[in-house]
Amino acid sequence: MYGNFWDNLRNAFKHSDNSLFKLIAINILVFFVVLVFRVFMTIGGMKPSYESLLDYMMMPASISRLATQPWTIFTYMFLHVDFWHILGNLLFLFWFGQLIHEFLGSRKLTNLYILGGLSGAIFYLLIYNLSPYFSSSVDGSLMLGASAGVLAIVVGAATLSPNTTFHLILLGPIKIVYIAAFYVIYSFAQTIGPNAGGNIAHMGGALLGYLYIVQLRRGIDWGVPVQKVGIFFENLFSGRKSKVKVSYRSKAKTSSGGGFSSFKKATKSTPTQVSSDEATQEEIDKILDKIADRGYEALNKEEKRKLFEFSKK
Repeated sequence: MYGNFWDNLRNAFKHSDNSLFKLIAINILVFFVVLVFRVFMTIGGMKPSYESLLDYMMMPASISRLATQPWTIFTYMFLHVDFWHILGNLLFLFWFGQLIHEFLGSRKLTNLYILGGLSGAIFYLLIYNLSPYFSSSVDGSLMLGASAGVLAIVVGAATLSPNTTFHLILLGPIKIVYIAAFYVIYSFAQTIGPNAGGNIAHMGGALLGYLYIVQLRRGIDWGVPVQKVGIFFENLFSGRKSKVKVSYRSKAKTSSGGGFSSFKKATKSTPTQVSSDEATQEEIDKILDKIADRGYEALNKEEKRKLFEFSKK
């Protein structure tokens, strides 16, 4: 899926189960549309009109203003006006999103992004309206960017498979749990900085990413409503009918956690050989025990495929 990035991006909406490239494509398309409007409206002497248009897409901290433009709770999470801002967000989305997509499937990646964005918006509203520190700036504060949704994916991936290692230029191999921790700590430190609103939203997204995976392990998918909305629009444009079906690992008798995966470390672990096209529940249980014992990166290609296919059932 990821062999040719540009081909996948160009054909993002021609394939199902391709939410990673769809999210990237939507963010890029919105960025360039806004860029075109900014250039032409500024040249045409309509810069104030452009800024007003942008305000109607950004999320306000003022609850009364949000009530008059409620769509911004969604539009803000796809909106960027700075090149470096969107580049950073999309790089993190691509790197960490691959892991979520491979392990949990396309729909759950979308769940994390949307729910992370919504959680970030809620944090932003609450802190700005309850904290005395922001009382003087709440009426004029606006927020944009995919960072809350992206950080939900980053923390979700680190919670799911903390020992997965990225090889970073100059720094070498680093476990993703440390990358996520650094990102969260840095955002927390900046919640009283010049971009306080954005970093407060980061914290909301990070918390959602962690809790989403924790609840998924217990067999509870907070993203089912998001999936239903997504499937509704897919059916609307394709004419197909489908149902949301969420499958989880069966609850183990010896486990107190249960659900999708208790991630209980096994006392003995042997390599799991998977040869059939259809994974049985027993095979999935063995794969999940292998992840608990040795980490997701220890799975071979066939085991990852089995887990991915099972997550879509």
